[in-house]
Amino acid sequence: MKKSLIQLHLSVFLAGFTGILGKLITLNEGLLVWYRLLFTIITLYVIFRWKRMLSKLSFKQIVPIGLTGIVVMLHWLFFYGSIKYSNVSIAVVCFSLTSLFTAILDPLINRYRMDKTELLLSGITLFGILLIFHFDAEYRTGIILGIICALFGALFTIFNKRLISKHDTPTITFYELSIGWLALTLALPFYLHVFPQPFEIPAVHDLLYLLILSWACTVCMFMLLMSALTKISPFTVNLTFNLEPVYSIILAFIIFKENKELTPAFYAGLACILLSVLLQMRRVQKAV
Repeated sequence: MKKSLIQLHLSVFLAGFTGILGKLITLNEGLLVWYRLLFTIITLYVIFRWKRMLSKLSFKQIVPIGLTGIVVMLHWLFFYGSIKYSNVSIAVVCFSLTSLFTAILDPLINRYRMDKTELLLSGITLFGILLIFHFDAEYRTGIILGIICALFGALFTIFNKRLISKHDTPTITFYELSIGWLALTLALPFYLHVFPQPFEIPAVHDLLYLLILSWACTVCMFMLLMSALTKISPFTVNLTFNLEPVYSIILAFIIFKENKELTPAFYAGLACILLSVLLQMRRVQKAV
């Protein structure tokens, strides 16, 4: 159990590092996500084939998995776009709105009654985002992109929950990321025309960061999480992942000195978001 807890916290820390690497990589968000997906699916294919963890699927089974893969690709695209147009702290704070979108969309999609308490707690998060949006005008584009990222993050969670009940996790993950990469490949010429940047081979430092992002923050994180889930409940995992934005913000403060760029409105908004997370954690703990 001790080993599993260490694996869990290490996976959350690695997840918190994705935003930092997104800031360090100089490629625009389209190329960044394209290379991240490419390196990740190649690595996963080698590992999963070696361990015989991939299952064959019919075309009918692949379609919903592929659509979910496009959603996660768009989620990453808007997340790194938010970082490029603002900073890491703003992007991860906006990502906290995922809970609000999930509280609204999950009942609508799966046809059950909305939880008023979840909506209220998510409303506190929304108020925190609005505080930052109103007073930090220079980050508004990044905030809008971050909100769209949270929307796609919620949709991914909802759709993925359905898929996990029907297929094994390695197969779902590989097909999702592969089809997400294929969709982005088809859209990339248009994307690079609208947001001008020539298609390029990453410079040495970008290549190094991309490999860390793909191998450590995606593949290794996934493996650590799967190993931890053999001993730790999904509830504990979800609760622990609430620390991801905190890790990202702390790292951004240390590495990029972002605390010098942010106004008091950011800290007021962050306090609202942390309050909603703490209240939700307390609520779930009581329920358990």
